Amino acid sequence: MIDLERSALHTDLYQLTMLEAYYRQGITDTAVFELSVRRLPPERGFLVAAGLEQAVAWLEGLRFTAEELAWVRQSGHFGPDFADRLAGLRFTGDVDAVPEGTVLFAGEPMVRITAPMPEAQLVETRLINLLHFQTLIASKAARCVLAAPGRTLVDFGLRRAHGAEAGLLAARASYLAGFAGSSAVLAAPRFGIPVYGTMAHSFIEAHASESQAFERFARVQTGNVILLVDTYDTEEGARAVARLAPRLRESGIAVRGVRIDSGDLADHARRVRRILDEADLGEVRIFASGNLDEYALRALLAAGAPIDAFGVGTRMDTSADAPSLDFIYKLQEYAGRARRKRSEGKATWPGRKQLHRRSGPGGTMAGDVVTVVGDPQEGEPLVRPVMRAGRRVEPPEPLAASRERAAAELARLPPHLRDLREAPAYPVAVAPALRELAAAVDRDLGARGP
Repeated sequence: MIDLERSALHTDLYQLTMLEAYYRQGITDTAVFELSVRRLPPERGFLVAAGLEQAVAWLEGLRFTAEELAWVRQSGHFGPDFADRLAGLRFTGDVDAVPEGTVLFAGEPMVRITAPMPEAQLVETRLINLLHFQTLIASKAARCVLAAPGRTLVDFGLRRAHGAEAGLLAARASYLAGFAGSSAVLAAPRFGIPVYGTMAHSFIEAHASESQAFERFARVQTGNVILLVDTYDTEEGARAVARLAPRLRESGIAVRGVRIDSGDLADHARRVRRILDEADLGEVRIFASGNLDEYALRALLAAGAPIDAFGVGTRMDTSADAPSLDFIYKLQEYAGRARRKRSEGKATWPGRKQLHRRSGPGGTMAGDVVTVVGDPQEGEPLVRPVMRAGRRVEPPEPLAASRERAAAELARLPPHLRDLREAPAYPVAVAPALRELAAAVDRDLGARGP
């Protein structure tokens, strides 16, 4: 059975048809491709880079299995010897990239691939697939973190994510961006992410009474007593918790929290908080869920809702307001010669590029410059070596380190980008050296003709 996560066939057909043509025509010199985001959606002022670890792991393991080669041979799309060429294909190139957790803006290089043309071309689809999705979700999650400072945020979106891999990677991306954890159980053994869970309304409905359901759950899940109070009547559910808590306390069981999942969350939270406080249960936290995103979080907190933690699901794991990014993977150099695309509205800057970031007072991001590699510029260079000759230059970065970087990056955002409203774009300049290279490429193209 073909492994979806690792398969070399997890690509678009045209990658393979071009690959066969490259081989037959001897187009195998070194190519340089760069991955970036052409433009940001109106709802986004910045991105958080994520997914590099999965991309590098896929490149490390790139190979066609016997089953995949058999499909290539019998598919009818390729010549009889193409599968034999694929049998020995491995990724032998270099990777340079910005680290995960780095804040990025439109037009900035995220990943550079330098490899023989067939290898560099083949990997395009899967790299975009992995980096686009996690960057999309990490960027959405970061907005939620900024909207609810000091609150616990948990990813609740697995059940409505667009497939199993998407749900798992959304848990990783949101954790990287600052969420406390996820409801997705597999995220714990796979990534070491804390997992959270409470109960569903069906558990309440399966019992003779709400109080009975609460007590039975509490006596089984003694260390995780978070009770869902809105199955029938939210305030009555809170009163049932208030009556039960002293009895549980006598057994050494503490109610940690209550969850509200419906209705006017701010109003219910205020009423529930009052009921709990009057019962001397000030330590019991209120957890809210139900169609939340950064806009809902901001509105709830602006209304003074006494909510301590939020479960954020569908709208984040699908990035509902901006479900895609304009990710591109374009040829920058081939056989030592800079290349660029000049399509209307889709022109690219040629050559191998570096990204420099200047800092202002207090370390606040002050402006970026995109230039050619080797052109000295003020600020920190962000594109760093990741792989050389198909091997990592360093061991995989722990997810905790990427998470710390993301937190530091969000803290450095200019104030107008920390707000959720549309704001002036962050300044990203193109250096004179890069403009000069583009002009030279255009002159050369004009001299050679179409």
